[in-house]
Amino acid sequence: MTKPKRLDEFESVYDLLEQVRLRPGMWVPGSSLLQLDSMLIGYRVAMAVHEAEEDFPFWTPGGDSPFDAWLSERNGAGSSLRWSTQIEHEAGTTDTPPIELFFSLLDRFRSEQQ
Repeated sequence: MTKPKRLDEFESVYDLLEQVRLRPGMWVPGSSLLQLDSMLIGYRVAMAVHEAEEDFPFWTPGGDSPFDAWLSERNGAGSSLRWSTQIEHEAGTTDTPPIELFFSLLDRFRSEQQ
């Protein structure tokens, strides 16, 4: 089981996301995927500013991110919607909380990438 970490213990975006999974209400107002998406875009911008190299599949300036592409392939159709909006729509049709669906899909994405 993952335990809470201090910020200075994070090694990657996946460490951040594991902390969000543990306490989504603390990190993401209303557990909104749109808020999470904005936070991850900020993370990616900070990576660029600090010239940090890291596997980051959630936002690629000027193109589809790997997670967006994987989600479109999974759904069998391309979409101009960001991953956050696609998952929120899907969650509405399955009565699954969007944040839960995101983490389920993230786990599947990561296992397929390895």
